[in-house]
Amino acid sequence: MGTLYLVATPIGNLEDISARALRVLREVQVIAAEDTRQTRKLLSHYDIHAKLISYHEHSDSNKLESLLSMIDHGDIALVSDAGTPGINDPGFELIRAALDAGHQVSPVPGPSAPIAALVSSGLPANAFLYLGYLPRKPSERKNLLTTIAELPYTLIFLETPHRLLAALKDMQDILGDRQAAIAREMTKVYEEIFRGTLGEGLAHFNKQAPRGEFTLVIAGATTLSEAWSETQLLSVLNEYLAGGEMPSQIASRLSGESGWPRRDTM
Repeated sequence: MGTLYLVATPIGNLEDISARALRVLREVQVIAAEDTRQTRKLLSHYDIHAKLISYHEHSDSNKLESLLSMIDHGDIALVSDAGTPGINDPGFELIRAALDAGHQVSPVPGPSAPIAALVSSGLPANAFLYLGYLPRKPSERKNLLTTIAELPYTLIFLETPHRLLAALKDMQDILGDRQAAIAREMTKVYEEIFRGTLGEGLAHFNKQAPRGEFTLVIAGATTLSEAWSETQLLSVLNEYLAGGEMPSQIASRLSGESGWPRRDTM
């Protein structure tokens, strides 16, 4: 009985692959790839001539059964388009099925966009919550953000270019103007990591149409021990009101600065 290897592949820079990953890709009988065209570029770069089989979200159950049968007779590797397989790709189904069938599953760790963005964000990485892509529908996105607004963990999301600005605006409105790192095109030629508040990030990416793949790292809710006192909150609130700012703008700013929930700053 063979082993299913979960091989992490580069998220941009082709040099970001381990010696072990290259050895496994050379030795397995088959590589199951989310996109064979993308994986073939990597294999060609390292002169690897393994057999490729496509396995993606639209693959039917027969493909899954076929791959399980192959593991009965030898090792196979699972790779995604980029990064670690099983995270935001259909690899989970194959992994679960292989385990249920009694096969050995072995990870070959390596690149991961969420982890790369987190450790370079400057935000706490000792406790974090990864939630993948934000919901497409604005109402669902707002509901999710409301649900997690008071969690103290650093938050990590993926987002597409055409939804980035709307997502940042909803985050600012619901979570407050928190510190954030907005990573674009990680490890690629045009890599960019913007660090600042959500409002500053919104203004930065509003200057031109966002391009590339985005990973968002957002500061968690401030703990009660770090939050302003009620007296301090009211003092700053009155100062902002006297300056003529809109209540909704004040609420967003104060929830980020004070550690108080947005609803309590209005």
